[in-house]
Amino acid sequence: MGVLRVVCFDLDGTLFDHRGSAQAAASHFFEDLGVAVTASALESWFAAEDEHFERWRSGQISFQEQRRERLRTVLPPLGYRLPSDLEGLDALFDRYLSLYRAAWRAFPGSMSLLHELRGRGYRLGLLTNGAEAQQLDKLARIGLDDVFDVVCVSERIGVHKPDERAFLTLAHELGVDASECLFVGDDQAHDVAGAQSAGMRGLLIDNYAEGAADIETAVLAFVSESRDAR
Repeated sequence: MGVLRVVCFDLDGTLFDHRGSAQAAASHFFEDLGVAVTASALESWFAAEDEHFERWRSGQISFQEQRRERLRTVLPPLGYRLPSDLEGLDALFDRYLSLYRAAWRAFPGSMSLLHELRGRGYRLGLLTNGAEAQQLDKLARIGLDDVFDVVCVSERIGVHKPDERAFLTLAHELGVDASECLFVGDDQAHDVAGAQSAGMRGLLIDNYAEGAADIETAVLAFVSESRDAR
């Protein structure tokens, strides 16, 4: 491994509290539709999100279609009658999106971690799967839009995590070798294994695990150990 010069991050679930934001939004969305807000209803929402987002990531359906499929999967079994036309479906999902956007928030410690790393001389990168407009909007909304040296969104670069080409594109845009990068993410397969396949270090964090170290503590401990190991 080369000397660690760059610390790179995933966005959703790592720096950005996607699940907390989406759960708040889905709860309000169901209430507005007259659907009972239960644990099983919310679980079905997140299961559908995982399923259909992965279908988009693997190229089976379009980004807009994965949104429609989430509505088709979740709402009819809960007793809600969907619009019969695509325009109506899209307008319905836009109602959810407005609630989701209003609930966007970073995890505690995200901002201070990034500034601490910058102060220690590390360059910063971001690699996220998703639509570029929405991911950049998230960064702006939570105050992280001017922190990174490079931001790679899968829609722009044309390849998704865990494909090693996504990580190599990030390293290339940063102007460093992959061996000089640490990648921090919340998904073992998409983030850590994907980064390692490209020659990066990988660090798995879990912001939702009870008793787990917060992201700031975990990342700073890792970079300190990497420095001391030189």
